[in-house]
Order: sequence, then structure tokens, then C-alpha cells
Amino acid sequence: MANPISKSLLSVLIALFLISSTLAISDVPFIVAHKKASLKRLKSGAERVSVSVNIYNQGSSTAYDVSLTDDSWSKDLFDVVNGNVSKSWERLDAGGILSHTYELEAKVQGMFYGAPAVISFRIPTKAALQVAYSTPILPLDILAEKPAENKVELVSAFSHSLFSIKKNDILRILWF
Repeated sequence: MANPISKSLLSVLIALFLISSTLAISDVPFIVAHKKASLKRLKSGAERVSVSVNIYNQGSSTAYDVSLTDDSWSKDLFDVVNGNVSKSWERLDAGGILSHTYELEAKVQGMFYGAPAVISFRIPTKAALQVAYSTPILPLDILAEKPAENKVELVSAFSHSLFSIKKNDILRILWF
């Protein structure tokens, strides 16, 4: 008769062997993409959107025919002024990173909610293209009415408030 502990141990070892062999077979790329955008107001009053997309291969094999497409920027709302909203690469090795940046100029004022970028790639063992999505961007308040900041006024107001503190006020703060 076999000991119940040895049966349990044998079952655990068989399960671990099956799991490890399954993981060894799943030699595939794992694509993670991060998209971010920032606003920059020009002296002319126009506003530019700088977009960057970083694509990471966290998998254990190479991804081939990697293609980035970011169609969330409507031509009615934005003009591409630097770069392209799409890009292709021949490969992305395991543990590798690809980066792409481009710049847009806003045409209209308002909140903009951008969709994730689409990354397609090929795995040699599969006929169909694989698809991954980037993170979405935070909402952008395009051409928002922002109060003008006069840095000289801010500094003078801050320094004035520092020097207007009385000796008794400092002692009272330190005492309590």
C-alpha cells in the first residue's frame, strides 16, 4: 500500500511537470504598449500635442512585422505636423522596446478622449496576425482657457507673504 503523503507528492510533481512543459511550449511574444500625450501651448496661441508610444515585448520570443496604427486623431480636429501616426518595424526581439513619437496641432477647442493605439504583429507559428492595444491617454483639454501666469507677480507675492510673517507668529508656530 502506498502512503497517502507519497501519493499527494507524486500528484504534485506530475502537475508541476505538466505546467512547466506547457509553459516551455508557449514560447510566444507578449506585447505591452504605453501611449502618452502632452500639450504644449505655442506663443502664437496654437496648441501642439506630443504623442509617444512605447512598445515592449515581455514574451520569450521575437515578434515579426510589428505595425503601430493610431487612428484616434481625426483630421477634422488635428493636423500632423511632425512624424506619422503609423509606423512599421521588421521585428521586436524578446525583452526589446520600440518607441515612436509624433506631433499634432489642434484645430478646435474642447476635451479630447483618445483611443488606444493598435499594434499588430506576426508569430511564426500562427498564420493570423496578432493584435495588441496600448494604454489609452488621459483626457486632453485642448486650447483650454487658462489664466495667464505672470511669474514675476507670483514670485513677488510669495516673497511678500514670507516677509510679512511677524516674530510673534514664528514663536507661536514653534511653541505649538
